[in-house]
Amino acid sequence: MAIVDTFRFTDAEYETRLTRVRAAMEARGIDTLITSDPSNMAWLTGYDGWSFYVHQCVIVGPTGAPVWFGREQDAQGALRTVYMNEPDLIGYPDYFVQSSERHPMDYLAAKLTERGWHTGRIGVEMENYWFSAKGFQSLSAGLPNDLIDVTNVINWLRGPKSPAELDRMRKAGKIVERMHARIVEKIEPGMRKCDLVADIYDASLRYDADWGFGGDYPAIVPLLPSGADAAAPHLTWDDKKMATGEGTFFEIAGCFRRYHCPLSRTIFLGTPTQKFIDAEKAVLEGMEAGLEAAKVGNLCEDIAIAFFNVLQKYDIVKDNRTGYPIGLSYPPDWGERTCSLRPGDRTVLKEGMTFHFMTGLWMQDMGFEITESIAIGENGPECLANVPRKMVVKD
Repeated sequence: MAIVDTFRFTDAEYETRLTRVRAAMEARGIDTLITSDPSNMAWLTGYDGWSFYVHQCVIVGPTGAPVWFGREQDAQGALRTVYMNEPDLIGYPDYFVQSSERHPMDYLAAKLTERGWHTGRIGVEMENYWFSAKGFQSLSAGLPNDLIDVTNVINWLRGPKSPAELDRMRKAGKIVERMHARIVEKIEPGMRKCDLVADIYDASLRYDADWGFGGDYPAIVPLLPSGADAAAPHLTWDDKKMATGEGTFFEIAGCFRRYHCPLSRTIFLGTPTQKFIDAEKAVLEGMEAGLEAAKVGNLCEDIAIAFFNVLQKYDIVKDNRTGYPIGLSYPPDWGERTCSLRPGDRTVLKEGMTFHFMTGLWMQDMGFEITESIAIGENGPECLANVPRKMVVKD
């Protein structure tokens, strides 16, 4: 008896997404769109596999279903995850993989020609992590017309989440709640960081019978610098022992079926310094002001300005953005790479948009993070996880 995946998106949802992509293509005069962003590939087709280290993409042609293109052996993974049928899958032979003599984009150009999709205006995502300069060069050589840049065309469509997508993000929120609870339970002076990270991963992945689901791997590994190292926001971990008299922020995310709920909290072992107490007061007050502005019809910059105005009152300077959109993602980034919560970004907030409200402060000799992942609603934001919004102090 086949097992029914109760968390799978319906074919109708994928067809709706495809219709929206084609409307965006028509508005830009694009005949064929090629997306190599694995998040966009998954959003359009359901494809899920750790194959983004080789060249792959999804093609949206003038008619019909999307076409998955990738390494031949990964076509088996596509067959098991996408909503399309086998004729819509193209696998290239293994001798194209990491070859100095030929390139997978040569093969793609030939397949586009076979389908009659080689003429007209063809768009590729020129600015992302997964499409190389060599790939662009090879694809261009096999097609008669210049390629058009369609970077982030699909990413912008992914902004407002469907009810089914929000359900996944709430499930990711439950996972990150468990992760933070495990940290508070386990952390103590003398504990090695690598051992604490092992507990974080256990909490992020383990199946819960009451929930009926377990976790997925996040697009970013746990970030948890301590003491003066926390002035740098993107350090990971080592095997050193946690020390009394130091603060550590934990920037982590729950992930369910590739949908993320990032959430940061700060823990101080021992008696917090006045700098930490002052940072907590400013961040919590600023977050309340920002959340008050996070409603339909306002702008991205409204959230940021409200937060930064509070920081200014406390003579705290934060010279980086204070948030970004989140959702479906693959390594190395759980953001959607479109708008930002920063002054000057006048993107209109729509119902169902989801953001990591990143209120982190990275100062000369310390770092402090208390953040929230939110969904924009008509009357205000929904916090996607429920973790006490405070600095944790533990001896």
